[in-house]
Amino acid sequence: MDVLPLVALIAASAVVAGAARRTPVPAPLLLVGAGLIASYLPGVPDYHLDPHIVLPLILPPLLHTAALESSYLDLRANIRPVALLSVGYVLFATLAVGWLTYLLIPDLPLTAALVLGAVIAPPDAVAATAIARRVGLPSRITTILQGESLVNDATAITAYKVALAAAVGEGASWSGGIEEFLVAAVGGVGVGLLLMVPIHWLRTHLKEAMLQNTLSLLIPFVAYAAAEQVHASGVLAVVVVALYLGHRSWQVDFETRLQEAAVWKVVAFILESAVFALIGLQLPIVLKGLGEYSVGQAAWYAAGVFVFVVVARFVWSYPATYLPRALSARIREREDDMDWRRPLIVSWAGMRGVVSLAIAFSIPLVMEDGEPFPARNLVLFLTFTTVIGTLVVQGLSLPWLIRVLKLPGRDAQAQTLAEAQAQNAASQAAEARVEELMRDERNCLPQPLQDRLHTVLERRRNSVWERLGQPNPVTGESADGTYRRLAREAIAAEREVFVKMRDERRIDDEMMRTLLRKLDLEEAAAYREVED
Repeated sequence: MDVLPLVALIAASAVVAGAARRTPVPAPLLLVGAGLIASYLPGVPDYHLDPHIVLPLILPPLLHTAALESSYLDLRANIRPVALLSVGYVLFATLAVGWLTYLLIPDLPLTAALVLGAVIAPPDAVAATAIARRVGLPSRITTILQGESLVNDATAITAYKVALAAAVGEGASWSGGIEEFLVAAVGGVGVGLLLMVPIHWLRTHLKEAMLQNTLSLLIPFVAYAAAEQVHASGVLAVVVVALYLGHRSWQVDFETRLQEAAVWKVVAFILESAVFALIGLQLPIVLKGLGEYSVGQAAWYAAGVFVFVVVARFVWSYPATYLPRALSARIREREDDMDWRRPLIVSWAGMRGVVSLAIAFSIPLVMEDGEPFPARNLVLFLTFTTVIGTLVVQGLSLPWLIRVLKLPGRDAQAQTLAEAQAQNAASQAAEARVEELMRDERNCLPQPLQDRLHTVLERRRNSVWERLGQPNPVTGESADGTYRRLAREAIAAEREVFVKMRDERRIDDEMMRTLLRKLDLEEAAAYREVED
């Protein structure tokens, strides 16, 4: 196996993703564009998107890390809009887009059109949520988009299997389709519920952080494979397990949490970067297979399908937002008023991604009777153009639309105040506990160490309040920001001394690494900045 193309793909996509952070263009869009350009450069190998790799090996870790970072409580509070989008909308889009495509393209069988509808039904919210965080969307919209992306792939894959069975002649019925959907959904959730408690127990009882993080890397693949083994939804199994583990991550020791956060951040960065670059790299492969369709014909069909996909999301989103409120007084009492701008943003954020392409490439070449699958290459082309079209058109315009609509973003001042109040309550509890422990003679400490302990607690309590104060007129920093900067400078000075002593052979490398690790943990725990 030649690993050089894989290494080149990962390295190049990482460079482009890193460069995107210095531009106003979201990283997914820049990566897709780079892939499109690279696909026609001489010497660039063909990167064929293999569904047998994407679905079981790339999708589970991406879902796992997204679910770990999601809030179970927020998702539960928004279960109705999430379910209406991740299940209702995907099924509606499958039928609506499939039927309209059947009417648009002559000689395209309805079953093949429904396969296309299922393939391009699920939005990929990786790009949408990345943009949402970057421009500061309200947290409820971000939660709904995240929740949709965690579940909609399971709905789409099941709908695709049902449509494909009808298309290839294996036989399918409405009752059979509903039964398969229920088996996949209930089975996937059931597998997740069975696995989550023993996995969490194992995580909390392993004493080595390295073993705990090795287990963490295996969890999404185990959950996905276990569910698929019993013909259930691996996607739902991964999501259920990850939501439970994320909700209870506080029960794992701090060293594991620090390592796990760093490991999954790197994994997600590499996979997301490579996946979006792969989308662009599929263009030559897709164009080669158009066959009987001219470029002009295919482009016309692509434009029509793109419009169907965009319009179908609007047609679903507005009634799904307002009808439940109109029909239920309880919903009206429990939820704030939803102005027209929010469903508009949710509708426009329906960008498609790599899952649609992976499903499309899994369409078989021939049917049960040995005949070629009707218009398979056209379906691949329409999937590709829909993915690219939504990423480029909607992805580039979404930040502009959010700014024009002037949606109220997150109130940074209110969030800082809430953080300060929470930290104050926690610090008071910590100080009370320390005072209680100090009354026991077994916990006797010299006065300097007692003072240091109280100073640390006081510093932690005051640091958030200081962010609410006036900034330094010279540097623009808050007092807390200046403190963190000076603390990092002090730690850097200590680090230089340790390295110098190692170079002078006054301490050995093992001792230097031990001392540096203590500094690293202190800097990470006490002075880490909140990242976007």
